[in-house]
Amino acid sequence: MTFPTSVLTGRLLPYLLGLGLIAVITGEPIATAAPHGRFDWPLQPRPAVVRRFDKPARDWLPGHRGVDLTGTERQPVLAAGDGFIVFAGAVADKPVVSIDHPGGLRTTYEPVRAEVPVGRWVTRGTRIGTLESGHPGCAAACLHWGARTQGGGRRKREYLDPLGLLRRTPLRLKPVAP
Repeated sequence: MTFPTSVLTGRLLPYLLGLGLIAVITGEPIATAAPHGRFDWPLQPRPAVVRRFDKPARDWLPGHRGVDLTGTERQPVLAAGDGFIVFAGAVADKPVVSIDHPGGLRTTYEPVRAEVPVGRWVTRGTRIGTLESGHPGCAAACLHWGARTQGGGRRKREYLDPLGLLRRTPLRLKPVAP
């Protein structure tokens, strides 16, 4: 059974596009979004990076599955990109917020006291909570920001460097004079 595309209105359409579900529901193939898009820093002003991404050789081995960004306690934490809040609660006694973005990408933010409920669609720059102190390895408050692909089917879950999501100034090469 298929439904006309006009039934899929509002905030659900971008998410379904990102998951590639429109083709299933409408019977029409529609290209899905790439796992990256328009993303921005989750803290403003632009924070310093305290600890960089260190991808583990295997999911269960040591590494740093995100980046730590300098911040201040109770500083607003912003959604880095558009998506649905899929988790807002505690993991190992740390407050965490997770957002699923179109294209199969999930970003996580900790330690963040959530101000948005699970299921809410947020856009880039939406305040999702406030930063708390107590992240291991940080003298002051800092935000651990992580990113991963969701996997599914033959595609496995993979941790990504969230700094790679940010739009950077393009590199411009000048001709070399003979």
